[in-house]
Amino acid sequence: MTDQNKSAEKPWGGRFTEPTDAFVERFTASVGFDQRLYHHDITGSIAHATMLAEVGVLTSEERDTIIDGLKAVKADIEAGTFEWSVSLEDVHMNIEARLTDRIGITGKKLHTGRSRNDQVATDIRLYLRDEIDVIAEELRRLQAGLLDLAEREAETIMPGFTHLQTAQPVTFGHHLLAWYEMLVRDAERLQDCRKRVNVMPLGAAALAGTTYPIDRNITAKLLGFDRPSENSLDSVSDRDFAIEFCSFAALLMTHLSRFSEELVLWTSAQFDFIDLPDRFCTGSSIMPQKKNPDVPELVRGKTGRVNGHLISLLTLMKSQPLAYNKDNQEDKEPLFDTVDTVKGCLKAYADMIPAIEARADNMRVAAKRGFSTATDLADYLVKKGVAFRDAHEIVGKAVGFGVAEGRDLSEMTTEELKRFSDVIGEDVFDVLTLEGSVQARDHLGGTAPNQVRAAVARAWKSL
Repeated sequence: MTDQNKSAEKPWGGRFTEPTDAFVERFTASVGFDQRLYHHDITGSIAHATMLAEVGVLTSEERDTIIDGLKAVKADIEAGTFEWSVSLEDVHMNIEARLTDRIGITGKKLHTGRSRNDQVATDIRLYLRDEIDVIAEELRRLQAGLLDLAEREAETIMPGFTHLQTAQPVTFGHHLLAWYEMLVRDAERLQDCRKRVNVMPLGAAALAGTTYPIDRNITAKLLGFDRPSENSLDSVSDRDFAIEFCSFAALLMTHLSRFSEELVLWTSAQFDFIDLPDRFCTGSSIMPQKKNPDVPELVRGKTGRVNGHLISLLTLMKSQPLAYNKDNQEDKEPLFDTVDTVKGCLKAYADMIPAIEARADNMRVAAKRGFSTATDLADYLVKKGVAFRDAHEIVGKAVGFGVAEGRDLSEMTTEELKRFSDVIGEDVFDVLTLEGSVQARDHLGGTAPNQVRAAVARAWKSL
């Protein structure tokens, strides 16, 4: 066989006079990772063949033969009997070659009116749309777990922190709802992203459309897209939707990482606020007493790879001229790994969060340390007619006295407190208790247990 004949074995090899270098063939092949698109590639091809028959480019017999052949190829793949070939470069050419082997020359007609450029862009959108729906469901499951736990712990008092220093008392339920609000925004971003994913590029062909009388609205409807894309150049070169998804993923993972950091702290002996079930933890190979919060630690660590994938895709696209470039082959591995990582982390969290056990006594003891009701005392003074800045100074002096004495504000006598302001009366202890402090913030978004329960009820209605 001559070099020219060897070259012609490639679907695009007609103008080449020598075969592809063996290393270059391996280097440029994507089938090792894009074969996961097989289902969406075949789904897109079935819709494309159906449309071609509708407009008269294929006969109904050719359409049926192609569709039956594609279904058989899919069955081979799912049965594990399909042999992927690096020499055929990618998932598209592997499937087309097997189809042609099965049904003969009719298989070569499938690619009429399209290019691998619009084909792969369509496959990725179909794939990502399905994965977004899976991720959205896992996200809802995690949100539901948080709501259940928040309602259960609506009255469990813990210290709230700023700068990781004790600030004011809150409830564990209120703290969990802060996490929930982050996830609400993540879920909204995901659904907004889905709208831009669900636009069909098929029909743009290589970059300039096709001379065949295709009807892109037929194909879009068959594939469940909201509409066909508007511009053929943009259609084949756009990867904004993948970048937007990775941006969503980076924010979601950043939120999960923040949750993880708190869980790691709270399970430590120094905090001992919560207990994670053994099934979400591991031990030490040398220290028998250890119970390590590996799931939140690993989620925290995986945030870095997702953030990295976002930067990778942004960098990939930043200097590309229109339209398609081979660079875009590099979009898939970051996207695929982002999808896999997000799904895994969400599943771990959705399983773990409902199983958290709060150590309420330890939380309460911690909330009593650090003068967490100092702001409540300042507010008390203001309500007695003291200007806030003066109240702030008065309470600061009282706290200084408490630090010297080793006593909390609530542990001082009325007479001791009166040293700092004569407006202080016996009723001051109503605001210096932890329960009084959290209950006093009885407004929308506040810490009062009834507000926590009301927030949970509202969240369930919108979830």
